[in-house]
Amino acid sequence: MSAPTTTPPRAADEPASSTPLRRRRLTPDGDRFVYVLALPIVAVLLFLVVIPMATTAAGSTGGDGAAANYGSLFGGASGQALVLSVLTSLASVVCCGVIGTLLAVLMHRFDFPGRRVLSVFAVLPMALPPLIGAVSFVLLYSETGIVPRALSELFGIAPSTTSVGGVAGVILVHAFTMYPYFYLSVSAALAGFDGSLEEAATNLGASRSRVWRTVLLPMLTPALVSGALLTFMMSMASFTAPQLYNVQTLTMEIVSARTSGNQALAATQATALTVVSIAFLVGMRWYQGRRVHRSLSKGTPSARRSPGSLLAKAGAGVGSLVLTVLLMAPVLVIVLVSFSVDSSWTHQVLPSEYTLDNYTRIVTDPQSLLPVSVSLQMSLIATAAAILVGAATAWVVARWKLPGRSALDVMIMLPWALPGTVIGVNLVTAFNEPNAGNLGLTLVGTMWILPVAYFVRFVPLVFRSTSASLDQMDPSLEEAARNLGAGPMRVLRTVTLPLVVRGVLAGALLAFVDGVGEYVASVVIYPPGLPPMSVEIYNRIYSSEFGSAAAYGTLQIVLILAVLVLSNRLGDGPRKKSTGATALPVG
Repeated sequence: MSAPTTTPPRAADEPASSTPLRRRRLTPDGDRFVYVLALPIVAVLLFLVVIPMATTAAGSTGGDGAAANYGSLFGGASGQALVLSVLTSLASVVCCGVIGTLLAVLMHRFDFPGRRVLSVFAVLPMALPPLIGAVSFVLLYSETGIVPRALSELFGIAPSTTSVGGVAGVILVHAFTMYPYFYLSVSAALAGFDGSLEEAATNLGASRSRVWRTVLLPMLTPALVSGALLTFMMSMASFTAPQLYNVQTLTMEIVSARTSGNQALAATQATALTVVSIAFLVGMRWYQGRRVHRSLSKGTPSARRSPGSLLAKAGAGVGSLVLTVLLMAPVLVIVLVSFSVDSSWTHQVLPSEYTLDNYTRIVTDPQSLLPVSVSLQMSLIATAAAILVGAATAWVVARWKLPGRSALDVMIMLPWALPGTVIGVNLVTAFNEPNAGNLGLTLVGTMWILPVAYFVRFVPLVFRSTSASLDQMDPSLEEAARNLGAGPMRVLRTVTLPLVVRGVLAGALLAFVDGVGEYVASVVIYPPGLPPMSVEIYNRIYSSEFGSAAAYGTLQIVLILAVLVLSNRLGDGPRKKSTGATALPVG
């Protein structure tokens, strides 16, 4: 009987009375604490993300002026590099989409012996740091690489006819190292797909191809968009593969302009790269938002469908095995070369001499151990800062009730849409000399610029991982604690943090992993005498010390694998035994 006299009709008749009610809901201690905590967070993000970006954009008007800078960008070598970067990135998206989606379908839609083992190795390329990953492809497929030399020895085929280089080499590196973005997202989508939709379409007479075209692929659209976004942005940010294959992409042009002292042109190129990446992000989100790609039924996720014939099962198993072996080859090559003697590997197919000295020298020589120490310390500092800011921002965004929530979300996720080269140039431009914008703080030439860059680049990982945990948490738990007299800090410490700590740690581990292997921004900003591991690997390669470089790379791979396994266990949680599913780290 009381339903007709609820508050909404009275609020419509008496609009003045709704304002006090709304204010009363927005002014509890917990709500005030959200906005108080937001102040230092916004200050940090403005200082380290927004202001450096704006400074770089303003710097693009220097030198000969904005008209000349942007005119040279769109009319000269920079314009060609920009077009080449976009085309290479689009080609990388297509290749990664084909490989990652095909592998996900084989692993999650078919049953064959060894599937579980292969599914573990399928994500192994995630453990390849960008630089050493690109090097492994040069060692494998370049004209002096293992595969062309082996084909020449066995069949007399000239290495030049089977080698891969130039733009094709860059796309090959991207395809075989970035496909996990598609594989992980499509695997998760297939695992949660509602099987009743597919069964209904089949019962209505739709063929298997039509079911895929009209049911499965539309439902996979969010996963494909997610993989495309990450792949395109990582490809636009790529520096190592173009550098090793001597392809003049825009990232190469940025580093070249900065090295030659043309800061205005470097700022112009960095601004253009930023605009392209953000435009692609907006475009893909628009495409995904054109339709609703979710199931409204209450069906349960479909079980893996085993092929009907032994031939189909064998084909799925062989296809998965071949793909996995090809994808694992770069990792195995790095480990093999790490035991070779420097300068002993010349014309042979495989290294002819092996030693443990590469590892012994790293452990015992202080100068060789320095890059390892720099990478670990800088990554730890950056990760600690990312935990504080990323987790706090996730909680603020989750509990924000006033306008501006989306702006804060975009602000902290903006670095993920920017190439590492751009972030490096932004920081160099903003903190090169004391001024009012940087509060008199100079970071260029100091060790502190490395952890700041790593923090800016990877704080979105902690933010997103924590946000996912907060989305699964009922806010009424915090309200209940506050109603019992607990203050805001005590509620965070005793209620919120224990419930989301798994997500915080998972994001922190991934941020640490990316920091240890970071090269794209590091090569632009690292201080003299303090090279991180990725830069030291590059220096060793160009000194023809391939064994030593591969030993550093193997240490990176082992460290990253250990962290990914730990992150995977955190992601499994208590549900692993009950569901039997394997949790995969999402970057």
